[in-house]
Amino acid sequence: MEISVTRDIFRLAQVFTISRGSRTEAQVLTVRVQDGGAAGWGECVPYARYGETLDSVAAQIAGLPGAVTRETLPDLLPAGAARNAVDCALWDLEAKRRGCRVWDLAGLPAPGPEITAYTLSLDSPDAMQAQAAKHAHRPLLKIKLGTPDDMPRLEAVRRGAPDSRIIVDANEGWSADIYADLAPHLARLGVALVEQPLPAGEDDALIGLARPVPVCADESCHDRASLPALAGKYDMLNIKLDKTGGLTEALSLRDAARAGGYGIMVGCMVGSSLAMAPATLVAQGAAVTDLDGPLLLAEDRENALIFDAAGVHPPEAALWG
Repeated sequence: MEISVTRDIFRLAQVFTISRGSRTEAQVLTVRVQDGGAAGWGECVPYARYGETLDSVAAQIAGLPGAVTRETLPDLLPAGAARNAVDCALWDLEAKRRGCRVWDLAGLPAPGPEITAYTLSLDSPDAMQAQAAKHAHRPLLKIKLGTPDDMPRLEAVRRGAPDSRIIVDANEGWSADIYADLAPHLARLGVALVEQPLPAGEDDALIGLARPVPVCADESCHDRASLPALAGKYDMLNIKLDKTGGLTEALSLRDAARAGGYGIMVGCMVGSSLAMAPATLVAQGAAVTDLDGPLLLAEDRENALIFDAAGVHPPEAALWG
């Protein structure tokens, strides 16, 4: 078995800004696993918030032994971007070897399309209102907050898209006092959920606070090992394959989270259709799907995922799985 990793860059359709900064391109790592005449591939997006860089993740992958399986991979790599790309490539490889689809291997029903959020870039209130109006036909919009001017931005988006559901991502940018002050206004404006309002290391302050809008763990939830620390703080969990370390753990986390009474959100980093493809399986039946990465790109992979009025569709075999 041969494992290779390459760096790929995809231009964004426009500058994309969140409270942590702006970007004009998505930088990803593409992993290929070759075994005889069959090959599988996967994609990951290293994330600085978790101490990852393109170099560090590529080094993790390069350090793997020549023979690795989905069963042995968790003993070789921690949950994170490196394990995600390899795990997804191994799923793809096995499906190609057996001449079937990944969901058949996993014992899952054939997936269908899921309505996905579309993320508006952080900007001035007037600019965000214009963005919202442009995308008001979309049933679900996501806005990035975590700044001193959050309420004017949120109100502007609601004016621009009066009929869309709205979800909010604070990116760890609030304190408990700010959250308590804003929560009634989020409810008034019809916000469906708020992601990670407090820093992950300070979210004990959520215990006992009123949650008029469901609160979703993002940076506080990586894999099943995260679950015990989330009790009493969150109503939902955002499952991202670059956090769980791939499809294998993402499916297990989804099942464990549902058993624990949590609602499910399935999210993504800004990557190509190859990164989103495995996540479409996890997103089946999720309360919120946020797999809009390819919609933010000016260019994508060949055989890209289809997005239409029904949502994001599962991948064709020519792309993945």
